[in-house]
Amino acid sequence: MDKTDSPQVLGTKPVGKLLLEYSVPAVIASVVTSLYNIVDSIFIGQGVGAMAITGLALTFPMMNLLIAFVMVVAVGGATVTSIYLGQKDNERASNALGTVMLLCLIHSVVFGGISLWLLDDILHMFGATDRTLPYAREFMRMLLFATPVSFVFIGLNNMMRASGYPRKAMISALLSVGVNVILCPIFIFVFNWGIKGAACATVCGQSVACIWVLAHFFSHKSFINFHKVTRWFSGSIARMMYTIGLSPFLINVCACVVVMFINKSLIAYGGEEGDMAVGAFGIVNRVTMLFLMIVMGVTQGMQPILGYNYGAGRWDRVKRCLWLGIYVGSAITILGFALTEFFPEQVTRLFTDDALLIGHSIAGFHIILLCYPVIGAAIVIQNFFQSIGKPQLSIFLSMTRQLLYLLPLLWVLPKYWGVDGVWASMAGSDFLAFLTTIITLWIVLRKFNKSPHARISSTSSDSGNGI
Repeated sequence: MDKTDSPQVLGTKPVGKLLLEYSVPAVIASVVTSLYNIVDSIFIGQGVGAMAITGLALTFPMMNLLIAFVMVVAVGGATVTSIYLGQKDNERASNALGTVMLLCLIHSVVFGGISLWLLDDILHMFGATDRTLPYAREFMRMLLFATPVSFVFIGLNNMMRASGYPRKAMISALLSVGVNVILCPIFIFVFNWGIKGAACATVCGQSVACIWVLAHFFSHKSFINFHKVTRWFSGSIARMMYTIGLSPFLINVCACVVVMFINKSLIAYGGEEGDMAVGAFGIVNRVTMLFLMIVMGVTQGMQPILGYNYGAGRWDRVKRCLWLGIYVGSAITILGFALTEFFPEQVTRLFTDDALLIGHSIAGFHIILLCYPVIGAAIVIQNFFQSIGKPQLSIFLSMTRQLLYLLPLLWVLPKYWGVDGVWASMAGSDFLAFLTTIITLWIVLRKFNKSPHARISSTSSDSGNGI
């Protein structure tokens, strides 16, 4: 195996250099994935129509649910694996791989089956109307049939990065996106498959990437692989994975609930233009997610560094990685704020030439992104707690933003400001959540600096098996 890919370097190389090596591939993969979502939306908007954009936006809550059920395993498994590797426990790290594979398959069958059975009811609950339901249904049905492929791909790709192969994890994401971007315009414009064509292109891309990831873990050259797995399911490892993965699970479930309320509020306060307001939210969401995905790429690069050094007791390296991540994450969202604040119309016209949809989107950009510059730091800090095996703090911070702040603001502000109040509730909750995150980090760092022995011991006692 290439020495630069060995997990041991996580405890020896300079943290800045490691963060660059691990984050750049993850950021590239995240950017390409987000760009594919944007390009997908552009093809759908230009090739199918403005109402199809709204139909696509209505699938966002369901996509959040899909991500929730796979990330609970993927993030939990990756974090556990990094900590085991930091503790030089390669056998348990390999067993974590088998457990991730099995649980991804189980989750995909359960989630995909139930969702297909109740698809129309779920989409109506998320705000679908008679005009938008056919588009949302056609898109989601194809994706749900392919959940075993997408779950295995996402789960094992996280394991690939955590076990010391960030560049190969990047390649798998590039494969998925590349195939999708090539096939999407062919399926939509040449075959005239409409929004179903975009979904088919997504499935094809994930299938190719899944084959690539499986080939890696079936190879004897991989540091951990299926040949080294002695237990395909470990109850103790699964419990720790679910404990750590509960944070991204709840984050995505709450995001699903919140988007459902946002969609319903936009329809209720938008009147006859409600469907267009939902479509505008879809456009704003796609664009802002581009920069958030870059930040998430940075946190994915941080995760194995934080987990390994935390497991090895190197608190100095853990803090160095945290602060570097905060600086980079903040810079990214500040850049996103500047772009969307000064050029909202130009960005929106990439998706549609519908004047009504453009107007709603510009208003959304100006209000929603008022507090966007501070979101990068908040995301990095939340993922920091998750990466060192402290998921309860990550869950707490996510819940405050989504439930404690956003839902009450979403209930109050639209009564006075209509659709603008819906946009304002998102900006307000972002700012309040940022303040809560900073205060929480300050308290935790003070505790850790005063009690060095409480760091690893508390995590070990949580797991019961040395994590």
